[in-house]
Amino acid sequence: MTKSLVSISDLSKEEILALLEKAGEFEKQPNQRLLEGKVVATLFFEPSTRTRLSFETAVNRLGGRVIGFSDAKTSSQSKGETLKDTIMMVSNYADLIVMRHYLEGAARYASEISPVPIINAGDGANQHPSQTMLDLYSIYKTQGRLTDLTITMVGDLKYGRTVHSLLEAMQYFNPTFNFVACDELKMPDQYKRFCDKLGIKYTETTEFSEDIINQTDILYMTRVQRERFSDLMEYERVKSIYTLRASMLENSKDTLKVLHPLPRITEIDQDVDDSPKAYYFQQAQNGLYARQAIICRALGIKG
Repeated sequence: MTKSLVSISDLSKEEILALLEKAGEFEKQPNQRLLEGKVVATLFFEPSTRTRLSFETAVNRLGGRVIGFSDAKTSSQSKGETLKDTIMMVSNYADLIVMRHYLEGAARYASEISPVPIINAGDGANQHPSQTMLDLYSIYKTQGRLTDLTITMVGDLKYGRTVHSLLEAMQYFNPTFNFVACDELKMPDQYKRFCDKLGIKYTETTEFSEDIINQTDILYMTRVQRERFSDLMEYERVKSIYTLRASMLENSKDTLKVLHPLPRITEIDQDVDDSPKAYYFQQAQNGLYARQAIICRALGIKG
């Protein structure tokens, strides 16, 4: 049975854990011919490096073929073609569509009209479920568990779709969140209401202090995204407000890991890269295995 993945909330706790187990199997053996004869279309209406290359590598390592575009300007959308027509046309050629779009809700709409499954590779500031699965896999690998962890999210919590998706996914695992952001970029009320409704503990502050770092298991840094701002003056004012430096980790837990969905700009200093607590490059590598698991689920391939 084929299944789209539009939002992390499409997955039950059991499905999340099954995907993590499958990702672990792919890490041990990433090269398998499970997609022989399958074609996957990657439709990136918004620029991406890591996500697109990660999905395409996942398909290639599983023996499938990739078609698609990495820039909407090279597609018929530049001629005025509707999203519906693009999806219907591409579904004639592909068994699965991986799509990134700048409009929130675009992936959900595509999944409702497409005859082939859709994987959401990010829609506006809304959701990024495959990033969440690689985040969960990274957390599980480094902490040995998903339950009872303190996760500190820093930076752009307003537009950061990765933190929104991760927050929703952690609902099953009794987390404690620290939200660190300036007033302009704080966690939206809908996600705080989500925590309140489910009894998830959180604190909210504008101060990125070592006290908070020292009680943290997972420090999740985010980039302030220029592309989400209509007012560039506002972007310039907040873009470098929080920077993690190696010295700030000196008294943190030995098991703390620093995650970041990348690309980074100024929010993690280069001197953090040499710390054993830096995990963002390995986190990106984990995306290959998590996305292999997601692709096989979407196509109903057990493997």
